[in-house]
Amino acid sequence: MLRRAAPAPAETSPAPATIREEIEARERQVLCPQACLSSATRGRRRPVAPCPIRTAFQRDRDRIVYSKAFRRLKHKTQVFLSPMGDHYRTRLTHTLEVSEIARTIARALRLNEDLTEAIAMGHDLGHTPFGHAGETVLNEIVPGGFSHCQQSLRVVDLLENEGRGLNLTYEVRDGILKHSKGFGEIIPQNLEEWAATQEGRVMRLADVIAYLSHDLDDAIRSGVISAGDVPGHLTDLLGEGHSARITTMIRDVIENTRVEDGEMHLGVSPEMYEAMLELRKFLYDNVYRAARVHGEFEKARKILRDLFEYFLDHPEAFRRENRRLFEGDMDELSESEPYERRVCDFLAGMTDRYAQNLYEKIFIPSPLV
Repeated sequence: MLRRAAPAPAETSPAPATIREEIEARERQVLCPQACLSSATRGRRRPVAPCPIRTAFQRDRDRIVYSKAFRRLKHKTQVFLSPMGDHYRTRLTHTLEVSEIARTIARALRLNEDLTEAIAMGHDLGHTPFGHAGETVLNEIVPGGFSHCQQSLRVVDLLENEGRGLNLTYEVRDGILKHSKGFGEIIPQNLEEWAATQEGRVMRLADVIAYLSHDLDDAIRSGVISAGDVPGHLTDLLGEGHSARITTMIRDVIENTRVEDGEMHLGVSPEMYEAMLELRKFLYDNVYRAARVHGEFEKARKILRDLFEYFLDHPEAFRRENRRLFEGDMDELSESEPYERRVCDFLAGMTDRYAQNLYEKIFIPSPLV
């Protein structure tokens, strides 16, 4: 765990020369000893000159927000494919809600909000079109499998910026890679699955808190389930409505986080942890696998499977469409990357509507006149 270096005596500390150095000095004064200081970053894969205004983690956040992969999140499914209503979550609004939850927890614990926000903004950049259905089918058909966590890291390391990546700091990259384990443990017992920074760990919990509540909210809005279908004891514990549930879970994390022997241990109460696990299972059984939702996902699985097989057999078509989606020449990856993996990158980068339109263009006959 990264620790804060003891500040130099005031009489020997030089006056900050830049706005960034002023912010870094403020971090040393305000953040808790377990926080990751911007000035203590383990650095980037390729060194760059410091920004005079932004800290390293603020710079990472901006690089992510300005990326094409981030913009495409607005047209990627969270739960419901191509919803008719304007108020359903997309992968982008999910990301923004995760960021706000993570920052709220980080602020209360005096952790580094900028690092927390950067990880949150980048954590789902590698998510496929059509939500987890897309991830499932790519995991089945791509040699070596597929994980959206690993793909998110691949996006920021390699695929963005026409193959040059975003060159983010170690701490942000680590948090992105370790933000989720699917249906696995919310708080991992294996420390290797836990992010290296407290900020990355906060983001992992914030991700779970966000989707447990907003996926339930969207499912009720859509009519897939009703509020009365939610087990009563979960409603009694978490509260009625999205805001109440979020507030309850955030407070529980803050109140059950402790510092022992200089180490911060993020946690939730046993009662809350069991409630989160039960609510997640309820969503899987009654929403994600509901006939109305699952039927649309099966269609989405066919789209991705057919596109994958088509581009394996038509490399020139792949090259043309790949350039069109990413707006750049990715040929420099051809020498070092297996062709199947590059096709996987292409499919994973698609928005829902791009995939649907491309499928129609390739497989649906059009009239000649």
